[in-house]
Amino acid sequence: MNAVGFRHPLPIDAPLALEDIVLPEPGAPRGHDLLVRVQAVSVNPVDTKLRRSGPEEQAPPRILGFDASGTVIATGPDVSAFAVGDEVYYAGDVTRSGCNAQLHLVDERLVGRKPATLDFAEAAALPLTTLTAWELLFQRMPYQLDGRRHAGKVLLVIGGAGGVGSMAIQLGRHAGFTVVATASREATRAWCRQMGAEQVIDHRQPLAPQLQALGIGQVDAALNLADTDRYWQPLGELLAPQGHVGLVVEPAGELRIGDPYKAKCIGIHWEFMFARARFRTDDMIEQHRILTRASSLIDAGELRTTLTARSGPINAANLRDAHRLAESGRSIGKQVLEGWD
Repeated sequence: MNAVGFRHPLPIDAPLALEDIVLPEPGAPRGHDLLVRVQAVSVNPVDTKLRRSGPEEQAPPRILGFDASGTVIATGPDVSAFAVGDEVYYAGDVTRSGCNAQLHLVDERLVGRKPATLDFAEAAALPLTTLTAWELLFQRMPYQLDGRRHAGKVLLVIGGAGGVGSMAIQLGRHAGFTVVATASREATRAWCRQMGAEQVIDHRQPLAPQLQALGIGQVDAALNLADTDRYWQPLGELLAPQGHVGLVVEPAGELRIGDPYKAKCIGIHWEFMFARARFRTDDMIEQHRILTRASSLIDAGELRTTLTARSGPINAANLRDAHRLAESGRSIGKQVLEGWD
């Protein structure tokens, strides 16, 4: 089968940073595994991070890819939620071979049914970012998705135009928050508004004066999806007493978790979407439930895809371009590759 992988940690402009390769087809699925014929994939920061790190030589080549949609072609003996022919979408497991391959094995407990109203490319833009934003807001942080229970509360999303930010804006609005997103370019500001942000401010400028100009003296919750270190002190000052901050980017240095965080009893919440699969937690199936619920919301018109570009078939050249864009920090929403040469 065709696949795209790498053997050495190289900068993305190196011709062998990602290579077209041919691999044996996976064996028959075991246990809870599905064998999926991959139709579309997208790229996330974790792909670029893993490509740049690790041992000097990967033998056999490492296959990346943690966003996919496709069709189930075989099921393991313990599978109960899916059957051959089902169309699915998922982010998978960072400890296993990724989805940049024509055929892919994935645990059914990490998989959702593809939204019926989306094509494969539109669906492949969603799984990792949807799971990250959903788990952070509604499982790590003490908020609820339904009933608009958080009307009157302000949610600040730093890095609103990225994949996770795009979903966090939509989910926050659905939960009733007044969502303020940050973006620094006109295109990214427009995208945040399109996702549902009611206000957009510039994260390159001090945050507090911009919020004060909007009549917002403090925020109830903040998601720092861009730079944990840079915004740590400003967020501690901006968050309301007993507010909450959500984090996804590992800090470069030490963070002071005392005042103002201690004085205000601010909750600090980390999210790593792969934790359940990596540690084989008892609630792994929660990701299946989240993606299934998200499909229902998408098909009902409550949420939308974050796809912004279709970048041709799945091959090394196109994936190198997608990695290059992800590393540039200038991507908007999600770029998706679909089909095979």
